[in-house]
Order: sequence, then structure tokens, then C-alpha cells
Amino acid sequence: MAKKRLHIKTYGCQMNVYDSARMADVLAPLGYEATETPEDADLVILNTCHIREKAAEKVYSEVGRLRLLKEEKARAGGRMLVAVGGCVAQAQGAEMMRRAPSIDLVFGPQAYQDLPDLLGRATRELMETGRSRVVAIDLAVDEKFDRLPEEAAPQGYSAFLTIQEGCDKFCSFCVVPYTRGAEFSRPVADVLAEARRMVRQGTVEISLLGQNVNAYHGDDGNGGVAGLGELIRRLADIDGLERIRYTTSHPRDVDDDLIAAHRDVPRIMPFLHLPVQSGSDRILRAMNRRHTAARYHEIVGKLRDARPDIALSSDFIVGYPGETDADFQATMDLVRQVGFAMAYSFKYSPRPGTPAADLDEQVPEDVKSARLAVLQDELLRQQEAFNAASVGRIMPVLLERDGRHPGQLVGRSPYMQAVSVDAGSVPGDLKGTIRNVEIAAVLSNSLRGRLAEPVSMVAAQ
Repeated sequence: MAKKRLHIKTYGCQMNVYDSARMADVLAPLGYEATETPEDADLVILNTCHIREKAAEKVYSEVGRLRLLKEEKARAGGRMLVAVGGCVAQAQGAEMMRRAPSIDLVFGPQAYQDLPDLLGRATRELMETGRSRVVAIDLAVDEKFDRLPEEAAPQGYSAFLTIQEGCDKFCSFCVVPYTRGAEFSRPVADVLAEARRMVRQGTVEISLLGQNVNAYHGDDGNGGVAGLGELIRRLADIDGLERIRYTTSHPRDVDDDLIAAHRDVPRIMPFLHLPVQSGSDRILRAMNRRHTAARYHEIVGKLRDARPDIALSSDFIVGYPGETDADFQATMDLVRQVGFAMAYSFKYSPRPGTPAADLDEQVPEDVKSARLAVLQDELLRQQEAFNAASVGRIMPVLLERDGRHPGQLVGRSPYMQAVSVDAGSVPGDLKGTIRNVEIAAVLSNSLRGRLAEPVSMVAAQ
């Protein structure tokens, strides 16, 4: 089989990273091999995300650059196919075909398992008419994972595993229910099988993914349903799987069993991303979040009782329509009371098709910018304090790759901090092992440490 070159550019969330890896797996039997640059590719896929502002415009800009490459390749007697997948494709599929004729295929996040057939259709249309107009934006997810190949390329020492897709929450600012569809959870047996395969290929740490990952409710194989806490306990029994993470969580779906798993399962890392979005109950109601600030505090208290060393990150939106100075102050109060190791914060921006986009009480841009600056100053102060408190501590670090300097390795602490480690004097390849590291300094975007004794080591499988 003739080899073909595939370039996938991934935008946005970790679920898109997982999806891109599965696209490559699906296309491998057709002879596609990955290439780092679009210039070398026979097929370019843009795997898009609709969460960030102006996401569609960024895609169109990239498509414009690819059009020039496509035309250049055609002049040389070759052919390049351009496909756009993911959430922007799901939301704007037909419009994309109209606006950017150089796109050959548009497919949503629930259709990538059909890529071989879709590419076949696109190729036939190109040969017969000179233009392809293949659009696949079905939201049905029930059979998606059943149709993915059992064999897959190794994903590295730390890897993502999607266990849940879609969202039934319908937060008023969010497009996910419209681009990913209703909540769907993979059966426990399927998740365990994929996790075991990943561990056999060398994965040491798995991050479980879902739009609302803690809404997981998978078939347990015995006529019942397993929640995320139970799934994690089952995963923790896999020999060689040393670390388990999960993201992204919704406060509404944090139950007592999941909190107990944080207490009882040492392989769950003590770092949790738990978006709150606002500290104002009035704004939370307007957002349709269906939790209160008090409930968020209650959950955080239970988590810290169960796992005293747990650290939190979160998401915040400032300037939601109708947000007053008092509402923003409630957010600042929550931030100071809870304390976060890190956080993501954004100015509200309307997403077409969401309820909030049509509200009249839009906050002026300069007010949003001023509030965001105040919030980010506090969040940065907390992050810097958290990192500074790491100096002098000994932490287990999963060493994943070579650093920029000879003898240096880079890995992650249990708290998702990047750590550069001087390992030049230690014999052997330490990548894929978990080693005790004494943190010596805080750098601008990472920590620096040195191997510590006694040494804890877990060899990659």
C-alpha cells in the first residue's frame, strides 16, 4: 500500500487531542503516516474547538493558508485534501463549505470513525466533478467507540482516555450541548480494555476525559451502572497504571462516592479541576449552572477532608450579561476563600445560538477588561504562592521527555506542575519512570529540582 502523509492540527481541549489521535488510528490502515508540517501532507485535518472567541475565524484563516499549499501541490501534479473536523465543523458545516470552497470534507466530532468512507466519497466527488462537498455532522455517539480500531499507536507515558462525551447541562453561555450532543458514557469494560492496552504500550498516567467527566454513568457489565468513583477503583487495579486524573468536572456531579475515591485510591492525583465560573448566586442562576457558591464551598470542604493535600484549579467567566460590581465582588470573595493552585479566567463573549448571546444586559468591554485584570492578579498571586510553597518539598515526578539542556529531563508533579530535573549523573534512561524530586526553585512557568533519596522508581511497562 502506498504511503500517504497526514497532518492534523488540533485546537482546544484535551478531548480534541484524544480525538486527533483516534483519527490517526482510523486512517493508519489506509496507509496514512503522520507528518509534522502541512507542506508535506496529502491530507490535512483541522480538528477545531468552538469554546474560544473567534474560533471560526481562526479556522478560516488557516484554511486560507492551506488553499495556497493545495494550489501549489496541484500545479506540481499532486493533490492535497483539506478536511475540517471538530466542534466548529459541527456548528457551521454547510456554511464552511459555502464560504471556503477549498475545504473537501467537513465532519463533526461524532463522525471521525467514518473517515475512511468519508474520504472515499470526497475523492470520488473530486474525480467526477472537480469539487468535493462532503459534510458529516451527525450527533449520534452511541456506536462511535465501537467502530474505532482495536489497535492504536502508543500515546506516551501520560495519555488521555475519553470515557464520556456530550453535555445535558445547557449552561446558557456554552455551545457544547449543540456541538457534542447529549451525555454518553462508555461501558466500563471498554474503558478498562483501552486502559490496559495503553499501559501495555508504556503509559504510566491516564487522564480520563469528558465534557462532564464526573457525570459518567457507564454500563458495569452486571446489569447496573457505574459512576466515576467506581470506574476509578477498577482502573486502579491495573498493574502498571500508576497515576489517574480526570477532567473536566461539574460541581453538580461531585457525589460522595467520588469524594471517597479521592480518600481511598492513592493513584488519583491530588489535583482537581472544578470549574465554578462565578461566585455570585444570581449570576450562577442566570448561567443555568444549577449550583450555588455555598454548595461549591461544601464540595471543596469535603474534598479537603478526604484528601488534605488536594489542590484545586477552576474556570471563571467575568462580565457575564447583567454582572454587577457586587456580583464580581462575590467572585473575588470566593477566590480568596477557596484558594486555587491555578485557574483559567476569561471575559464573557457571546457564542451564537446560546441563550446568553441574546441577552440585553451586555457588560461594556472596558468593564470586563478591568474586572478580568483584578481577578487574574489575584489568581496569579495564589498560583505563585502555591508554587513557592513547593520549594524544599520532595515530590514524585513522572519524567516524560528530554529537557532543553544536556542531562535534563522534564516531567509533571502530582499537581500538574512542569518540573525540570537534572538527571545527568544517573545511569540509564529514566523517561517513563516516577522519581522522587526535591524542588529547588520556581521558574517562570515551571519548577526546577534534583533527584532525591530515597528514590522511588516505577519503570515504564
